[in-house]
Amino acid sequence: MEANNQTTQVMEFVLLGFSGMSILLLPAFLTIYLFTLVGNSMIFTLIQLDSRLHSPMYFFLSHLSCLDVCYSSVTIPKILVNFLRQRHTISYNQCMAQMFFLMTFAGTECALLAVMAYDRYAAICQPLHYAQLMSRRVCVPLATTSWIWGLLDSAIHTALCTNLAFCGANQIHHIFCDVPPLLKIACSDTYVNEMALHAASIFVGISPFLLVVVSYIFILSAILRIRSNTGRQKAFSTCAAHIVVVIIYFGMANVNYNRPSAGYSLEVDTLVSTLYCIITPMLNPLIYSLRNKEVKEALRKVLGGALRIVQSAKILTHK
Repeated sequence: MEANNQTTQVMEFVLLGFSGMSILLLPAFLTIYLFTLVGNSMIFTLIQLDSRLHSPMYFFLSHLSCLDVCYSSVTIPKILVNFLRQRHTISYNQCMAQMFFLMTFAGTECALLAVMAYDRYAAICQPLHYAQLMSRRVCVPLATTSWIWGLLDSAIHTALCTNLAFCGANQIHHIFCDVPPLLKIACSDTYVNEMALHAASIFVGISPFLLVVVSYIFILSAILRIRSNTGRQKAFSTCAAHIVVVIIYFGMANVNYNRPSAGYSLEVDTLVSTLYCIITPMLNPLIYSLRNKEVKEALRKVLGGALRIVQSAKILTHK
């Protein structure tokens, strides 16, 4: 009861990450958010409309695009609102909700990237059994499990954080609500929360990354056994975009969560967090659209169809 009473003393938190920064940053963040929404929505829509993209790889890519939209929508709108009001605060309930959804989508993306690596392993190393290994009866449970994986991890951390007491200290050295910065200002024992964080870093972060690494070791071995240069290039091209996304996402996540707590200024923390949670979701559709011929062909097909519809409408209007 005492912890709960202390928790209610803090009704809102102050996010120091963007405090003191110019409102001129607002157009930049708005542009990034719109690009993220349009880019990921475009990929998701193309996959649904073009039958050539109805394969396991693009099925998982559609989930990744949906994740990136959700991921950005958890943080950027609140940042934009705070820039407009020039008051960088967030209520206690909003903070808990933001942390819950942010960790859900982050955990889901880790698992989904590992599943996508397994899909590339099955396609390159087990081509004769690919249809069976990655049938719809397999793909749907894998995608569902990825979402549940992130949801359970987030639910545990959020439940533990709601039991923490905040005795007046409400300044968070971050740009959004996350577990590590909240633990720093809590005035109750955070041992269980810290142990949960360490366990999550192993099971939710490191384990999927190791699965990705192992998958690509087998993939690289299989590619090197291909005799023709054309065959090797074709096999590698199917993995290139995913490899780039994995490096960016896990690299940024590692810098964001595993860097030393001392020796970094608030400005550096803000930059790292911005790259991890705001820039990365924007880059994913750009990477996949530039590196993937099938996505570009589907886009040209859709744009060509839209152009013909517009031209037909103009002709009918003139008549």
